Amino acid sequence: MAVTPQANTELVAVAWLSSAAGIEPGQVATTLPSDASAWEANGFVHVVGTVGGSPQLYYALREPVVQVDCYAVNLASGKPPWGRAASLAELIVAATYDQAGLQRVLTLRPGYPQARVLTAHFTSEPRRMPGDDSSFARYQADLALHWITL
Repeated sequence: MAVTPQANTELVAVAWLSSAAGIEPGQVATTLPSDASAWEANGFVHVVGTVGGSPQLYYALREPVVQVDCYAVNLASGKPPWGRAASLAELIVAATYDQAGLQRVLTLRPGYPQARVLTAHFTSEPRRMPGDDSSFARYQADLALHWITL
């Protein structure tokens, strides 16, 4: 018996963040690419994983909190571009207020069901994370998503 693909929080988070205004295709994933030159121009959004929340008991509404890290790098100087990383995080903050685009239908992957994010909000302000040995600028925040499978 083959396992039927199911939506999960990481897939929904990546799909929703990828559809936000100002985010480029391929700029969001659950793994930070090892080749920083591939994302140096626009930065990168790393969905680290679920850090809290819970599914509803009586109906199919998921309410996870996911950690989102926004990265920027300047390979030529080695100095962290904090402004670019902060601006990337603020694009996501703005997406949580975009009522027209918030509840769009998300295509996760071929063969998976579609999903819809009903609401999204940050449970913490984006915060600077200094001390990266690679001279990456990184802002971290916790994003609450309320989503359903369609």
